[in-house]
Amino acid sequence: MKLVAAVMLALALAAPALASERHPTLGELEGEVMCPTCKTTLDQSAAPAADQVRRLISEWIAQGDTKSEIKGKLVREYGASILAEPSKHGFNLLAWVLPFVGIGLGAAVLGVLSWRWARSRGATPLAGPPLDPELDRRVDEELARFDA
Repeated sequence: MKLVAAVMLALALAAPALASERHPTLGELEGEVMCPTCKTTLDQSAAPAADQVRRLISEWIAQGDTKSEIKGKLVREYGASILAEPSKHGFNLLAWVLPFVGIGLGAAVLGVLSWRWARSRGATPLAGPPLDPELDRRVDEELARFDA
């Protein structure tokens, strides 16, 4: 029963993504495509080249092309730099992997430094110099008064 529920949930979450692939909108693609002249995304650019790319995308959407087909046509027309995100293979894979490696290394360094700091403080951080025997006796007497 749990398996069926998990599959149904996965399908419900995947449906919008599949619909977006089959029937993309210009608004979706504007944030994923770069302007060839000013190197900002189309939704931030007012350059004539950006308007030309928008017209091409609108034509391809009207023809019924999918999102990946439109991106493929743009790459063939303008090169891979037209896409806002780097590809996930080859040298560009570093752009996806290095942030996670940096976060992991930073966490490891922080862990080691905090461990060393905690160890350097000693096992009994509340221990101080020994009490004067007379003072120790007086403290014990006062505590005995409260216990009785």
